[in-house]
Amino acid sequence: MADISIDEKRVYGEKTGTTELYVAADLGVAVVAVSDDIVGEFSLAHRCTARDLAAGPNRLAVATDADVLVSDDGGYAGTGFGPAVAVGFDDETLLAAGPDGRVARRGGEAWHRVGEIADVRAIDGDLVGAADGVYRVDDGLAHVGLADVRDVATGGTPLAATDDGLYYLGPGWAEGREGAFVAVASAPDRGHAAGEAGLFERTDDGWTACALPTEEPVVAVAHGEPASGADDGGERGVYAVTGGGRVLVDAGDGWRDRALGLAGATALAVAP
Repeated sequence: MADISIDEKRVYGEKTGTTELYVAADLGVAVVAVSDDIVGEFSLAHRCTARDLAAGPNRLAVATDADVLVSDDGGYAGTGFGPAVAVGFDDETLLAAGPDGRVARRGGEAWHRVGEIADVRAIDGDLVGAADGVYRVDDGLAHVGLADVRDVATGGTPLAATDDGLYYLGPGWAEGREGAFVAVASAPDRGHAAGEAGLFERTDDGWTACALPTEEPVVAVAHGEPASGADDGGERGVYAVTGGGRVLVDAGDGWRDRALGLAGATALAVAP
């Protein structure tokens, strides 16, 4: 199956009114077409051993067991990083972490070492989540609290999913909910977190459980852009995936789902 670039998918989405979701799974990187709350078929965008993925302003980055790949000119190109376990974008800057603990940022065509952290699990914005806590990326790496971190999110209020609770960042880290959490997503107007007790949404009443149409555990969650690109905080679509490859969508009228058979799903990103 031919590779499909994020640029080609964006053009397709503009013509058909669909949102493109990228999923890291056992087969590699899959792309799923979603129209409102209708989950369509998926196609394989790139066959690889995908560990993580992230969507930047104009490209997709994929952490694989061989290299960090970026969408490029109809396919996916290696960057020379080597094996990676996590990738993320801080604005337009690509960050990556390797299984050896190396954390680096990409400037131009070169990688620049930032520091070293054992057992990195997630990168988002300028935050790195790892076994021994959250780090902030600047000229180096600064530990900023917590432990046993599984995921971090910086799109709105910074969130951290840990083995013993969901935390949000104010003057310091504060617990939003007890329990083991594995995934978070944050936007200026909303937040979501997935854990052993299900998927939760931040509301005026605190963190409220979402009524999902499946009992399969959610392993990743992401937000789309406000409806019609509105500047007034229009409703954002919410997307999630389970480890068994069931994709869930809430376009504002409740959750819909479809089992796509994407075994071993671990990460989810929305095409910009």
